[in-house]
Amino acid sequence: MFGSTSVGSFPAQRNGDADRETGRKRCVWLEPGGDGSRSVIRERQCRGALHYLKEGIAVVWKGILNGQLSTVGVLRSCKLEARWAGIMLNTAVLVESLLVFSVVLAVHAAVWDRFSWCAVALAVQAFYVQFKWDRLLQLGGAVFQFRGAANSGLLPASMVIPLLGVVMKERCRAAGIVYFERFGVVVASTGMLLALFLSILAVGITKPVPTNTCIVTGIAGSIIIYTMKHSLTVSEVIEVLEVLLIFVYLSMILLYLLPRCFTPGEALLVLGGVSFVLNQLIKRSLNVIEGRGDPIDFFLLVAVVGLVLLGLFFTVLFIFLDSGTWISSMFFHMMTAVLGLGVIMPWLYRLIQRNPLFWLLQFLFQTQTRLHLLVYWTFLAASACGVVFYQNAKRSSESKKHQASTITRKYFHFIVVATYVPGLIYDRQLLYVAAVLCLAVFIFLEYVRYFRIKPFGQTLRRLLSLFLDERDSGPLILTHIYLLLGMSLPVWLFPRSCAPKGTLPGAGALVPYSGVLAVGVGDTIASVFGSTMGEIKWPGTKKTFEGTMTAIFAQIIAVALILIFDSSVNLNSSYAWILASVSLVSLLEAYTTQIDNLLLPLYLQIMLMA
Repeated sequence: MFGSTSVGSFPAQRNGDADRETGRKRCVWLEPGGDGSRSVIRERQCRGALHYLKEGIAVVWKGILNGQLSTVGVLRSCKLEARWAGIMLNTAVLVESLLVFSVVLAVHAAVWDRFSWCAVALAVQAFYVQFKWDRLLQLGGAVFQFRGAANSGLLPASMVIPLLGVVMKERCRAAGIVYFERFGVVVASTGMLLALFLSILAVGITKPVPTNTCIVTGIAGSIIIYTMKHSLTVSEVIEVLEVLLIFVYLSMILLYLLPRCFTPGEALLVLGGVSFVLNQLIKRSLNVIEGRGDPIDFFLLVAVVGLVLLGLFFTVLFIFLDSGTWISSMFFHMMTAVLGLGVIMPWLYRLIQRNPLFWLLQFLFQTQTRLHLLVYWTFLAASACGVVFYQNAKRSSESKKHQASTITRKYFHFIVVATYVPGLIYDRQLLYVAAVLCLAVFIFLEYVRYFRIKPFGQTLRRLLSLFLDERDSGPLILTHIYLLLGMSLPVWLFPRSCAPKGTLPGAGALVPYSGVLAVGVGDTIASVFGSTMGEIKWPGTKKTFEGTMTAIFAQIIAVALILIFDSSVNLNSSYAWILASVSLVSLLEAYTTQIDNLLLPLYLQIMLMA
């Protein structure tokens, strides 16, 4: 607008007074004794912002002195630019909401029962409340510190757990498995109640009280509670309330201890899932029946709960101790061994009625195919480590602030695809257990990095700092864990008991491949082609039309290859539904500001199971 620099593009002017205050705090904030890599990134952000600010002020001041600009004109331009930025942001949120509504209506049309109607009501109220959450985040009025550079994401996150429960209930009802049909009802009811709680929280702290949003939330809540009253047994109602109670306590603890790690929607999705897993583990531990339940399911439950409890224990402990000393590090390793061997192993033994270590070794080396897969996966893991070391070796002393490019980060997506596809084709149970073990290793290494545990804490900080992006704005680095979760959740959440032949009919046969298609193929191809060849941008986003179309085309080719190599997949002429599902999820990838590695596979799984 003014020469080569637009006044409206200055960070301080674009984001308003609240964001200007937030930016000032972010510039001066450094973790005490913490991550040097984060200090470098924040220092670079601050220097870049100051550079553009000085340059812009110089341009504007020169224009005023030369008589080419007036102060009134500058102010008008700033207001127009800020208004245009707000319009574009609202456009992206509206399109994202439209895509989520499309998924909800597609599931509703396929299921058409009282819970699908409740899902529609929940989507309408979440749409209204999402804007209240966005306003709270912009004004800094939220109770906790959430991840910046993203909207609240309440609508897309609120619908994941309820829709998963609805489609799981429908699939298990069709298969005649009453136990898991009721389990799907509990999942759907729990997801709706958690989303309602987060909505009521946002409405309650919004000033002045939004009357219309309160009315919509009240109507939707009444519909959902009335349906739950006439659909759930007393024990199921208690189970849902237990999950809600666990979610409330976990949210208060983790969101306080881990600022800027989640958006409200991501917190709902992650903490809601952890709360449900914890409640299921407690329930099954109190009602152990020998021979009932698959050991690999218990393995997942115990691993997730054990890792969360381990993190909470050390977080509280290192409030009073310096975690970077050798004494604290030795105590960390000792207590990890004590908790693992003294709590987690006996807990797992009670559930599976056999020695967990012997069971695991026997399971891993049971067949020749498993041995071949384990050797192959070990080679891929070594290749991933090689990429990390090679990229860090490229950083010279003159370019310490260099960050890995998008294409470089997508190398790991290709490696993960090469890991999961053979497991899905040849041995899904082995892939299930291997993914749980990888998750445990990833989270444990993140604890070592976060607490600066010797001897590897500082080394991990230095190695991983190269791959940080804007989503890693909190004290934790979660993007690689989200990638693993996005690929693994469709495998873990696949209703095996409702698929007697090991696969679901029609498009449901592709459910375990949801992570591979949405993240491994779609997101990777969209990023690579969009960043290198894309020119036409979707309105309100940085994503390109070329990247999205290439991602859809690549996923269709991947489906064709799956049909060729996996004989268990029989789509039964469901090609139109698969194309619609892939297209909707690819468009959602272009417009969402949430963690796409986590969100996209779940939405694709919902569509394929519907």
